[in-house]
This record gives sequence, C-alpha cells and structure tokens, in this order.
Amino acid sequence: MSPSLPAPLSVVPGLVSVILLNYKGADDTITCLRELASLDWPADRIELICVDNDSGDGSLEQISAAFPQVTVVDSGSNLGFAGGCNFGVELARGEFLAFINNDARPALQWVAAAVAELETDRGVACVASKVLDWEGEKIDYVDGALTWYGMGYKRETEQPDTGEFETPRDVLFGTGSAVFFRASTFREVGGFDERFFMFFEDVDLGWRLNVLGHRVRYLPTSVAYHRHHATIKQYGSYRESYLLERNALMSMYKNYDAESLSRCLPPAMALAVRRSIARTGLDARMLDLQVRPGGDDQELVEIPKSALSGALAIDYFVEQLPSLMPDRELIQTARRRSDIDLFPLFRQAIEPAYPYPSYVEAHHHLAQAFGVEEYFSRRRRVLVVTGEPLGSRMAGPAIRAFEISRLLAPEHDVTLATLGHCDLQGEGFETTAANGYTLRPMVDDADVIIFQGLLLSLYPFVAEANAVLVADIYDPFHLETLEQERARPMAERSEVSEATVGALNVQLARADFFLCASEKQRDFWLGQLAGQGRINPFTYDQDESLRALIDVAPFGLPEGPAVQGRHGIRGVIDGVGPSDKVVLWGGGVYNWFDPLTLISAIDVVRRDIPDVRLVFMGMKHPNPGVPEMAMADRARALAEGLGIAGTHVFFNESWVPYEQRADFLLDADLGVSCHFDHVETEFSFRTRILDYLWAGLPIVCTAGDAFGDLVEREGLGAAVPAEDVRALAGAMSLLLTDADERSLVQGRVREVAARYTWSKSLEPLARFVRSPRRATDITQSLGEALMAPPRARPQRKAFDLREDAALVREYLDAGGVGELVRRARGRVRRVYGQRRGV
Repeated sequence: MSPSLPAPLSVVPGLVSVILLNYKGADDTITCLRELASLDWPADRIELICVDNDSGDGSLEQISAAFPQVTVVDSGSNLGFAGGCNFGVELARGEFLAFINNDARPALQWVAAAVAELETDRGVACVASKVLDWEGEKIDYVDGALTWYGMGYKRETEQPDTGEFETPRDVLFGTGSAVFFRASTFREVGGFDERFFMFFEDVDLGWRLNVLGHRVRYLPTSVAYHRHHATIKQYGSYRESYLLERNALMSMYKNYDAESLSRCLPPAMALAVRRSIARTGLDARMLDLQVRPGGDDQELVEIPKSALSGALAIDYFVEQLPSLMPDRELIQTARRRSDIDLFPLFRQAIEPAYPYPSYVEAHHHLAQAFGVEEYFSRRRRVLVVTGEPLGSRMAGPAIRAFEISRLLAPEHDVTLATLGHCDLQGEGFETTAANGYTLRPMVDDADVIIFQGLLLSLYPFVAEANAVLVADIYDPFHLETLEQERARPMAERSEVSEATVGALNVQLARADFFLCASEKQRDFWLGQLAGQGRINPFTYDQDESLRALIDVAPFGLPEGPAVQGRHGIRGVIDGVGPSDKVVLWGGGVYNWFDPLTLISAIDVVRRDIPDVRLVFMGMKHPNPGVPEMAMADRARALAEGLGIAGTHVFFNESWVPYEQRADFLLDADLGVSCHFDHVETEFSFRTRILDYLWAGLPIVCTAGDAFGDLVEREGLGAAVPAEDVRALAGAMSLLLTDADERSLVQGRVREVAARYTWSKSLEPLARFVRSPRRATDITQSLGEALMAPPRARPQRKAFDLREDAALVREYLDAGGVGELVRRARGRVRRVYGQRRGV
C-alpha cells in the first residue's frame, strides 16, 4: 500500500475514465478505441486516455491523428503496465476508472453494467469484467485464483463458454485486461504497485483491496474480448518466469498477515528455486560431494537463464525489502479482513499449478513440512470473554457468553474465558478461567474477540490485538452503577460514574462491531457512539443504516421447548401446593427493581384468590462475592410486615442452576417483572424474563422498557404503569382467573418465543463472525497515525500484569462489575486517560 495517488483538481460525478496502454501496438490500440467509441454509454460521460509507453515507433502520432478527441500522452519511458496505468490515472477526472488492454475490445454494455453495479453497491470497490477470447467462444477470465505461494492464475482459462459463469460473485482480483475501480478507492490504496512492472499487479491490487475491507465483484454482464499477443515472449520466457516469481513474493510479503507470512514465505522461496530447476532439468546435485566424491575442476557451467529465475527473483525481493516494509506495515495496520476470511477467495490454494514431477514432489513435502494445507483449511478462532463466573449458577452476562460460544462452536474454534471462576464444561468449545498471563496468548491467537464489560480497560493489550473486536454492550452497566452506588458519598459515586463511563468509551472508541439488545437500546448507543466520533463518513459510507457498526442481538431462548425434569416449586417449597396459582419472579432482586409494588399487589390479589403464591426465584446473586442489595431486605421486610411471608410470598434464598430453571418455570402460572421508572430500567433488557416466553407463561410487567413494549405490542399479557398497585393486581387477577384470556395470551407467547431462539437472536453476530472486518474508521485512523510523524507522549503503565490476576479476581469476588469499577476506578481512569493522550 503505497502512499495514495494524487487526485485531480476536480472529479466529475458519473464520468468514466477509460485508460489503455500502448507499446508498439498502434493498430490494436486504434481498433480498441474504435470499439470504445461505439459503447452503449453517453459520450459526455466517458473520458478516453491512451498512455504510450515510449514506443518510439510513431505510435503516439498515429493514434493521435486517428482519434483527436482522445487524450494521448507520452509516458516518457517504458513504465510497464503498473506504472503506465498509474500515469494515466493522474490525468483522469472520472468518478470511475476503467482499464482495458489495447488488444481487447469491449461489448456494448461493458461500461453500463459495471457502473450500475458500482452505483448500486457501495461495498464494491472493483468490478471484474467477464473476459472471453476474441471470438467469444472460450474463457479468458471469470474468476481469480491464488496459490498459497502467491501466484495468481485463472483456472477456467481456455474452457468453452457454456454459460456456467453467469452469476455475479465476490472474487480476490479482477484481470487487468478489463476491470473497473472507484477512482477514490484506487487512489486511496495506492493504485498498481509499480515495482511489479508487469504481471500480478492486478492480483496484488485485488488482494490488497480485499484485505482493506473492500469487495471485488465479478460481473458477467460486463464483457470484453481479448486477443492475446503475448508480447513478453519476444523478450524470452525466462523473463516472464522471473517477473512472476519475484512479483508473487512481493505480493505475499505485503498482503499476508504475520502468521500466514511466517508459515508460507519460507517454503514459497524454496519452491521458487525448485520451479526454476524443474523447469529446465538442471542437475541440482552438481555440487554434491556424495554424488561426485572427487569433485571436478570446472569452475564455470553453462545453464539456461530460466534456471536462474527463482534465485534472482528472491534476490530482487530482498533488494526491495526496504521499500516493501513500510508498505506492509500500512496494509497490516489498516487490515479489515483476516486471512482466514479471504482463503475461500483463493479457491484451490494448495494446487501445485505446475506439472513438473520433481516440483510437484517438492510442493507436497514443503506444504506438509510447514503445515500449509492444514493451515489453509483451519477454522476461524474465536475468543469470547466474560467477567462473570461460569458455573451451574450464572447471571445474564455469563449465560449470554455461554450461548454465544455454543452457537458459534459448530463453525469456528471457540474458547470461552471468564475473568472469574470457571467450573463449567463447554459444549463443543473450551471453557477456562483467565488472567493477564493466560489471556494474552489467547488474544494473540484469536481471529475474533467477543467481549463484555471492562476487558479493554483491565487488559489494554486486547485493544492492540490484530483480531477483530466485537463489544457486546447489551448491558449498559454505567447506568446500572448509578443506582447500585446510590448509598455511597457523592464524591465516591462521581468517581465511579466517571470511571465506568470512561471504561465504556474505551470500548466505543476501539471495537469494530457492537451488539445491543433492542432497537430502543440501539438508539441510545448510537448517541454514545456519535459522541465518540464513530458516526462518521467512513462508517456511514460502509453502511448508511449503520448496521455494519452496531446491530441488535437480543437475549435468546433454547431451540427446543422447556422440559420439566422434576418440580421446582409445587410440593417442594413448603406452603405451595399442587393446585395453587403460582406467580414467578424469574431473576434476582436488585435496587433498580420494584418487588415492593408486586408484594403489595399480591396482598390485594390474595383476598379474591386465596391460593395465589408469589415465588422469588433467586435472592442471592450467582457471583458469590456480590453482596445482597438493600432492596432484597426491603422486600422481605414488607412481606413480613403484611403477614404474607411464608404463606403467599416465598423467597428462594439461593440461585437456581441454569440447567434446572425449567423445573421452576413450568411450575408457574404467570411470570412477573416490576421496576421503577428511571433510566437504567428504560434501556436495559430483562434477560431472565425471556424464559417466561420459553415456558409459555403469560407476563405482567412494568411498562416503559424494551420488554414492556414487547409485551404490549405482541399481546403477551399486560404492561402496567410503574408503582401502580391497583393496576398490577388487576392484571394478575385477570390472567390467573380468565381461562379464555389466558389461553389467547399463551398462544401469542408461543408464537413470539419462536422468534427469540438463540440462533435467531444472535444471527447478526453469527453473520458478522463468518466474515469479520475491522471497522473502516479505525483502520483509517490507524493508517493515518502510522504515516504521521511520531508525537512524544508520556509512557504510563496502567496495569502490572504480575499483579493483574490477583487484583481482578479479588475485585470480581468482592462484588461483580460495579464493585470492580469502584475498587479499580483509579486504574480504569488512568487507562482511559492514556488512550486519550492526556
């Protein structure tokens, strides 16, 4: 990725600049220009530029005389295909660039079809035309393949055109003989690499575009016909071999990521030498003393030039390294798609491609020795990180992380890591507890990292990883801490709030993709992302809806129906009989919830329905270090004061294991959730309440949040005003006694539940992980930072990894995210400050 090419003083929207090169081929060039003048495309929307590569045979004058309306320029020297094309681009004023070989001719719709595709799909930066032979009978190009050792080729060349390749598809590169680009993108990525001179410059550019997150689209309705004069042959086939070998090595070095390069470059260099030897039949053991024990006194030996092509190509590659290294750094820093994401575009990457027996044998041994075939067939490595403990009793964030891992495991190699304690086995994936020492190699090994909570602030090295980062922000915990810390002194509350918001801002500034739980919550996060500058021309141009930046993935439900193994409530809790009407509170009791109105409403309902029973499913948070909140004590005290504790209101003082929750849910007649009217409840998503849908329970809840909106919109029960005892009691009484209403609601509940299975709710995440990309604005800013002169900044260490593990575990055990932020707020603040450069 060379520095961007200069843009013209003015770009004409809708204009197509067609560039073709001439080198001692005026007759072919004139034929091509004549065909271009006959295109089914408005004459005022096309600009023809012909670059003469110092032919020195009168070509320039001949072409100029035949087409005075064409811009014909002398390059001044033979710049090769890459340099000549870039030279023409400097003169181009079009919004779109088209390149066509001078020994090719376009079909009538060649331009119109390609421009329509570029205007329709902004994710497409390059349109690769379908190229046939001159007669239109055989295939020249319909797809671009790439070997693992960097050589691009066209697998379908010379096959009859039977109509098999009429479906558009994404490809790794288009052929330079007929191809289109967005002019702005072509210039931005540096155009063709002029070090290549000719051969593989189109492969390199297409590969680079894909690495940087752009798409190259094969379009069969944009057709050209190519005659093929193979002018390189007049200079000797050894020169062609030399150019192919050296350009493949340069392209590999620039475009492979670090892991792929370290695995593929050494055997690729060995193969370059072996190809040269195999191609010429050179005696490769002429210097071997075991073969010639006595040696010989012959200092010189005559060998074909082709036998030197591999060795000299490696030497050229080494010579170019000083200029290649900064280009590689720019490309890898701005990388938006992983190599594993691009491997399918290589098509058959492990093909030897050359028929020489000794070469094929060497290819097999080298690919085996360096694990190349296994590497190219490997699955994507996904790391999921949660701050909550993993075990039989889990809170919502841990459940969500576990289900994310379970969903992704069939397609990818998934590791689920917790910063707390782990005593839970994965189902097709690995689970583990992590600290600073053990987390770093997991991060370094991952292609995609999906995380919750304070991970980037606790472990800043995660933000610097090469992996694509997905922030799961379904839990706006900075709002949660406003209520959680309410009893503390104002100065301390302010510190916690500042640190928590700072920790979230670190995520918002760095992650490549975000998940939230509802459309309402997405609007909230879009505001925060805008405040961080993440709503910008780069993210907007990538996707005007911004779904490519943040999408909705609600909490989900199991694929199958809830099945009861044994009773969890009826006949188990003393005071709840087999025929009692059970109202279930399905999650924990926290300060931002309102169990008080519910208990008061039960006191009203019991006068008409004496066998009503309210059961709180869990009073103790599954994280053993999280202290019980004041609201739990207030709920117990109210029930005691009303004289209904143990008769109509029951508290499960522990936490129901995740796999046993159906035993409780299926013992209930009605699910409830009540909360106060404040900002935390408005934007949160009540994860455990979804289990009511799974169990087919009618729902009564407080209106105003995403779940309340769902209940009202879908007719799943009743959503009542906050702290309205009478409305709450009336809604519960109706659904407990009116069989027809209850049956109607249960039917709707079952319909909606089918839409909230984990596979459906997490589809945006599954889709993204199948083709993960770095965010456009982040790679752009990284690239700009890399090209900018260094700026002196104080180096401050935010965390000492020798202390990290013990501290994080201590903070989590002391009380979950809120306590962790409170205890570690100084460190979090320092991390955030350092990232802002303050």
